[in-house]
Amino acid sequence: MKIDKRLLVLVLTFSLVFSFSFGLLAQEEVEIFSWWTGGGEEEGLMALFEIFNENYPDIEIINATVAGGAGTNAKAVLKTRMVGGNPPDSFQVHGGAELIDTYVKTDMMQPITDLLEEWGVRDKFNQQILNMSSYEGEIYSIPVNVHRGNVMFYNMSILEEHGITPPTNLYTFVQTLIELDQAGVTPLALGDKNKWTATHLFESIMVSTLGPFKYNGLWDGTTSFDDPGMREALVAFKEIMNYVNEDHAALTWQDATRRVFDGEAAFNVMGDWAEGYLKTLGWAPNEEFGWVNVPGTRGSFMVITDTFGLPKGAPNPEGAKAWLKTVASIEGQDTFNPIKGSIPARIDADKSKYDPYLTDSMEDFATVTLTPSIAHGSAAPEGFVTALNDIINTFITTGDVEQAHQRIKDAANEYLEM
Repeated sequence: MKIDKRLLVLVLTFSLVFSFSFGLLAQEEVEIFSWWTGGGEEEGLMALFEIFNENYPDIEIINATVAGGAGTNAKAVLKTRMVGGNPPDSFQVHGGAELIDTYVKTDMMQPITDLLEEWGVRDKFNQQILNMSSYEGEIYSIPVNVHRGNVMFYNMSILEEHGITPPTNLYTFVQTLIELDQAGVTPLALGDKNKWTATHLFESIMVSTLGPFKYNGLWDGTTSFDDPGMREALVAFKEIMNYVNEDHAALTWQDATRRVFDGEAAFNVMGDWAEGYLKTLGWAPNEEFGWVNVPGTRGSFMVITDTFGLPKGAPNPEGAKAWLKTVASIEGQDTFNPIKGSIPARIDADKSKYDPYLTDSMEDFATVTLTPSIAHGSAAPEGFVTALNDIINTFITTGDVEQAHQRIKDAANEYLEM
């Protein structure tokens, strides 16, 4: 059969154009994986997406979010995908042990040091925070924010009504809880439906009883888990748990923060993402809600940083780099953080864009001792975090101080490399 050469050329040309166009379309998506679905978090993420869309209108973001406070559910999904060779283009991960032990040491991440240098921003970040994203001289993720964990938010009208001054140490804290309880007010709102929130409270108490330097020593072996401060933390935690809402096991962190907003509880110990949530509910800092360091932790800053990196095997690495450049930009950080309730990881932020709580946090961050969070993956590897969550959850039920202390020491011996 004789084939018309002109028709053949036309068909081949069309096929090549179609294949090329389809390839371009396939590359015009970038999947960003996170767990930011709560109040304040989602709004901040959407604002960051908006900046990305303005700068890269030809790239569509696939918003791959998995709900669950502190990434409880998302981390399990992400780990399955990464191990299975199906990574997103970029994903949210806490700087510190969570990033380094889980994904960097296992050779699942690309170093991005050269990108930061190419963009001229390497020296624009707080170096202590950047170190939490680094391993053996290479940077593996970009910190988008800095959160503080040892914060206690309070309903200003409740404290004013009862003539209460925010407590500054564990003794006055307990006395304040007793006073509120006797007045018929729920003293401390807690939502530990997800185990991490109880650990979040406990780790701040650890800083209070150990002090920031001894607390930090737990992670490099200079402080023993046999230190009396560990037992004191368990005793104090047990006492404080007498003054939380009875339905704490049925609530999330947002539910507990909402109790303060609704006037149903006086205090809530939570990271300052709760500040972002309170603002989405319509409150303003120093007007309806106030804050204080978790009693006894003045001089320390329980640090948590959310970061994004470049996984090996990312389907669209160029799109991922565009996302990382947005995350690293001053515009991105100064847009995202005031909404999220966090401070920027960059040191050249425009402080005028930040509310009184966040500017206060910035000042503390620059002057006090940083203490990495256990509950949020900065201080210790995943195995220890999981074990501690289980230990504290059991301890809430049993109240057995000696048993809990021994189990913590056993977990440290098993999971921490000293």
